[in-house]
Amino acid sequence: MSALAPAPRTDVSGRRPASREGPRPTGPPLRRDRLTPWLYLAPALVVLAGLLAYPVYQLGLISLLEYTQAQVSGGEPTSFQGLGNYAELFADAQFWHVLLATVLFAAACVLGTLAAGCALAVLLTRVRAVPRLLVMLAALGAWATPAVTGSTVWVFLFDADFGPVNRVLGLGDFSWTYGRMSAFALVFLEVVWCSFPLVMVTVYAGIRAIPEEVLEAAALDGASQWRTWRSVTTPMLRPILLVVTIQSVIWDFKVFTQIYVMTGGGGIAGQNLVLNVYAYQKAFASSQYSLGSAIGVVMLLLLLGVTLVHLRVLRRRGEEL
Repeated sequence: MSALAPAPRTDVSGRRPASREGPRPTGPPLRRDRLTPWLYLAPALVVLAGLLAYPVYQLGLISLLEYTQAQVSGGEPTSFQGLGNYAELFADAQFWHVLLATVLFAAACVLGTLAAGCALAVLLTRVRAVPRLLVMLAALGAWATPAVTGSTVWVFLFDADFGPVNRVLGLGDFSWTYGRMSAFALVFLEVVWCSFPLVMVTVYAGIRAIPEEVLEAAALDGASQWRTWRSVTTPMLRPILLVVTIQSVIWDFKVFTQIYVMTGGGGIAGQNLVLNVYAYQKAFASSQYSLGSAIGVVMLLLLLGVTLVHLRVLRRRGEEL
């Protein structure tokens, strides 16, 4: 040992004291440590497998078979069609027309829901406790209303003969559900009305979680409210906005009840069909269960693709997921 090196500390008995840091971990982590999170997730995974994986498997299986009313009743045997149902579906011009209408309608509903929810969330941070409570109760009432009930009420409000909206606006006996665009506009309003409360409550909670010092610093720097929202609040709320956007895309893309109730099953000559109602008509109105299942599989793949692309874009930007 070098003469300049300090001697190790010893106690009165001449022994070196035990290290307070404890043994340092060496080598790869134990397999048990890596399996512990999966053990906690196992009950939820079992439930998801029963409620999600098996129905999706059955949906995909039926889409590959010839499965009509004849097969359901046992009059004819079930035969394997492979991708024949998908080829028939993609060759149908109505399918592409309905798909385009579904994408445009869902995009409008998502933008409207996010705009209304975010605007009201910001409003809640500007008003006092009593008005805030009233807005919250009104929004949660709209959120808690069943889709069938809400759709029926909206049809009555905009009824050509007895609806109060036409009387207030002076539209006479104008029928909102007769024209294609007016019917879609009516359903759009109802979908936004029953969907914005989730966005409002979620974004409001996210705004309240932002430190006050950050917003005060932006105000001291002379930033307007719009600039503060765009440059400070929105980046900090991006993970929350990601969640509500994906949820809105999934919900609005598979709208069924509002379209079916408010337009009478898809409108005059199917002018207001969306994919979910179109699948219902193919499966149950026409007894072409295999084609209806194929439409369901297409919808599932589209929604899964949108979600994965969105997550990948955020991951490339370095966002926390």
